Amino acid sequence: MSTNTSEGKSLQEIRNVRIEKVKKIKELGFNPYDYKFERTHKAADVIDNYEELKEEVTVKIAGRLMAIRKMGKANFCDIKDDQNEIQIYIQKNKLDEEQYELFKLLDIGDIIGVSGKVMKSRTGEITIFVEQLDILTKSIRPIPIVKESDDKTYDAFHDKELRYRKRYLDLIVNPDVKEVFKTRSKIISWTREFLDNNDYIEVETPILQPLYGGANARPFKTYYNALSSEFYLRIADELYLKRLIIGGFDRVYELSKNFRNEGVDRNHNPEFTLLEFYQTYVDYEYMMDFVENFFKFMADKLDKKKFEFNGNEIRLDQDFKRSSMFDLIEQYTGENISDADATQLKTICASKGMEITENDHYGNYIEYLFDEFVEPNLIQPTFVTDLPKAISPLAKLKRDGSKNIVERFELFIGQQEFVNAFSELNDPLDQRERMEKQKRLGESGDKEAQTLDEDFLEALEYGMPPTGGVGIGIDRLVMLLTNQNSIRDVLLFPQMRQ
Repeated sequence: MSTNTSEGKSLQEIRNVRIEKVKKIKELGFNPYDYKFERTHKAADVIDNYEELKEEVTVKIAGRLMAIRKMGKANFCDIKDDQNEIQIYIQKNKLDEEQYELFKLLDIGDIIGVSGKVMKSRTGEITIFVEQLDILTKSIRPIPIVKESDDKTYDAFHDKELRYRKRYLDLIVNPDVKEVFKTRSKIISWTREFLDNNDYIEVETPILQPLYGGANARPFKTYYNALSSEFYLRIADELYLKRLIIGGFDRVYELSKNFRNEGVDRNHNPEFTLLEFYQTYVDYEYMMDFVENFFKFMADKLDKKKFEFNGNEIRLDQDFKRSSMFDLIEQYTGENISDADATQLKTICASKGMEITENDHYGNYIEYLFDEFVEPNLIQPTFVTDLPKAISPLAKLKRDGSKNIVERFELFIGQQEFVNAFSELNDPLDQRERMEKQKRLGESGDKEAQTLDEDFLEALEYGMPPTGGVGIGIDRLVMLLTNQNSIRDVLLFPQMRQ
């Protein structure tokens, strides 16, 4: 296969050669960066409708040259549009002299338009026999070349970090990557469909906020020159969406970009997409059913009721399990911690070789035990219910009278958390007490403690109806439904170290 570039040339040498070709294309009377091309078909249209088009209809398609196979005066090329590749056939005596000279100046990576009849080659491949050739964009840099043989791919663009940094090349060379992002777009669209069909209203809340809140996270700071004030990029939508519930909205949701100044790993990116929705006069039990229906709705849309994720077979066609966090910790550690205080929990964690710090508290110890011993065992969809009040400052107390447990659940699938939800706290006095405790934690060194938001507390004093609230990580949802094991594989432009 000829690539029109010489082996061993430096990038600068290749660029120089191609820049010279740009000049020659202009000398031939062609614009190497044309303005438009009127397509009649895409590659898939030609392939799918071959019987109706063959030999009679002139088609006009455009795309990027992905391969050039020169055989004397007969040349076969592959061009790819946004969905499919198709073979084209260029014969010297079928083009006028200037157009054939133009063809000789083309390289893999150039974007061209062709017109011609649809036929089959001697090998039976659907092919466009080119009658008219147009250069639309001349590429100056060579794209990574992918070679295929016997259904195997060689020399693909495999360097993960380079693929993330140069996503445009990744999309050109690895078409399956594009499918992940097409699916992501569908998932977001279906999310809106599901909520809209359940009478939710989509709203927008501020990204720049004078106070951050709604989650335990470290914020990004910025400065608002016009207001001479420090502002924060939002870490969650919760407190603003609750203001709307207080104001009289019955059901609201937001699909938002949130920002948390935290580490980067396969499940975390500092900039991420979060779905939050709130409904009045329901509790976390209702929301568990609602969330289960949402995931099964997605499974139906994608026909993925049973599939693989991170090496495990996941079943979304069965009832989701429900277990309390304390019962799960006892199941997987053998420790009954339902009546343990912070000192006893600290001793248990230390006895199991866990690292603890002087700022850790009751809720942290429970989280450590859960993360280490329980989470790795949660493969099938499982609602983990009834979490500690100490790590849930926005959820209502468990209605059975427990003082340390709140009505909260998290949904785990394939060893990962996907959903966080509460029976939302609407007692303004209790909320103030908890926010003041969070403030003290922050002053003692907890950089992820929540702030005390006086404006939100004032709003809450006007009365918020009983409300169920849910947060779902959209990036992780896409990971699950496309079987990707890193959040970077579902973000077009993930954050990378400079």
